[in-house]
Amino acid sequence: MRYTAPVKDMAFCLEHLAGLPDIARLPGYEDATPDTARAVLEECARFNQDVVAPLNATGDLQPSSWKDGVVTTTPGFKEAFRQFAEAGWQGLQHPVDFGGQGLPKSIAAACTEMLNSANLSFALCPLLSDGAIEALLTAGSKEQQQRYIPRLISGAWTGTMNLTEPQAGSDLALVRSRAVPQDGGGYRIFGQKIFITYGEHDMADNIVHLVLARLPDAPAGVKGISLFIVPKVLPDGRRNDVWCASIEHKLGIKASPTAVLVYGDGKGEVGEGAIGELIGEPNRGLEYMFIMMNAARYAVGMQGVALAERAYQKAAGYARDRVQSRPVDGSSAQSVAIVHHPDVRRMLMTMRALTEGARALALTAAGLHDVGRAHADPAQRAAHEAAYEFLVPIVKGFSTETSIEVASLGVQVHGGMGFIEETGAAQYYRDARILTIYEGTTAIQANDLVGRKTLRDGGTLALAFARRVQQTQERLQASGDPQAQTLAGQLGRAREAFEQTVAFVVVNGKAEPNAVYAGSVPYLMLAGTLLAGWQMGQAWLAAGEMVAAEASFAQAKRTTAAFYGAHLLPRCAALRDAVLQGADSVMALPAEAF
Repeated sequence: MRYTAPVKDMAFCLEHLAGLPDIARLPGYEDATPDTARAVLEECARFNQDVVAPLNATGDLQPSSWKDGVVTTTPGFKEAFRQFAEAGWQGLQHPVDFGGQGLPKSIAAACTEMLNSANLSFALCPLLSDGAIEALLTAGSKEQQQRYIPRLISGAWTGTMNLTEPQAGSDLALVRSRAVPQDGGGYRIFGQKIFITYGEHDMADNIVHLVLARLPDAPAGVKGISLFIVPKVLPDGRRNDVWCASIEHKLGIKASPTAVLVYGDGKGEVGEGAIGELIGEPNRGLEYMFIMMNAARYAVGMQGVALAERAYQKAAGYARDRVQSRPVDGSSAQSVAIVHHPDVRRMLMTMRALTEGARALALTAAGLHDVGRAHADPAQRAAHEAAYEFLVPIVKGFSTETSIEVASLGVQVHGGMGFIEETGAAQYYRDARILTIYEGTTAIQANDLVGRKTLRDGGTLALAFARRVQQTQERLQASGDPQAQTLAGQLGRAREAFEQTVAFVVVNGKAEPNAVYAGSVPYLMLAGTLLAGWQMGQAWLAAGEMVAAEASFAQAKRTTAAFYGAHLLPRCAALRDAVLQGADSVMALPAEAF
């Protein structure tokens, strides 16, 4: 089934929820008007629908392959990436000074969704390059920025993020890779890195690896990690001493090569040890890498939205075509398409509401980031950036968990045919499974939400979001519309559950950390469910302001928001109860019992 980008819904979210008209009035974003955004989205849709999406199933059946250190990507990927780079999509949100287009993150995020809906495996390569560019913009020297960023933006080179080692997964204090200073400057890098997305491939002339490693005199733990640039090919054309030992065989995203990289094995043209250069100051590598990781975590949240959208489109198309059984209300004596059956409709509405809610929240977060970057008032910049940072673990955790639920429902809508690979529904389910794991598991996002985002300020920012929800609730109530008033009540009960959970986290965070962190993921899912519902409430209100020509879209948006309120917001009370009442049972069994 052909992928059709949801341009109308994206434009609606940008204009009515993310605040794009206001963003276009900020210094540097004057050209990012709603008209510009719609033009960019339409062009992006055409490219991804016609060029990238047709390669999705191909990549699942003919994944990247490895032989003697060389990785060959799926047929068609190399040419598609060339077109992607030449069209300027890699530089959409990056500075004009380095060859980018300088558009707001909110517009770029919508385009990121399309790319990932079209082909999740393909999209991972640009995602890592975006992260490398962000890290270099923040911590790189002017010389490093000039040498690397324009080539990353042009797509001549691509970037990677090298954190994980066999003994150091999420615990980066265990990183052992070494950086040995050289006479005359520079460093030689030794060690092994695993799970390196697009660590080796044939789509670009060079790969710029950003590598965490330790200097000889580094302190122990995460405070002793530095960040290095290690290009696959050096400026003089020599092959560096970084070698792809293998690529992984995976459950999903099969076309994306996940490499094992060996540094300092003597296989390059430079002698033993990969030549690298330090980024920023020694022993601050993890701090710099978090810039890259934060960008990647938001992007993975967009991947969750993207995969949910693709799974929904697939299921809806099948439900319209699949004829099976007479309707329970007796409206037809003949079998009808399954879209007419109430439970199929319930599943499709769940998929639709979750996807639209997650998209609205993610694009709203991107809008906060844009204001945080460009507002003239430093206080406004700081406040908006803090709000964005609060939402990043929620966007990542909630959207990716949602994608698994939506993709699973997609298989269910297909029935037995969903379990058959040829229909394509199973690929989305398999691909979705990695999203809650890489770039920090859902539990890591939840721990971040508890520790850095809630306990650190005593719940102040969390409760500020609750007040925003309350304002939307009051507007819905004041509208006088019965549907809006029902949604207001549902939103109010969900908000109260959130506020009670925040209070529990703040009161018990230090005294009973096990009790709080045992409920960290339910807390994150509660926050995501509420805040996505908040945006659906905002969407209900905004839909009333649309012109008559958009009446069908507005009605569908309001109906989806009402479904979200009736079927999804009630989850918040159960999630609250799991946090407040469930901690004892989590830790009750001794470790030996497992």
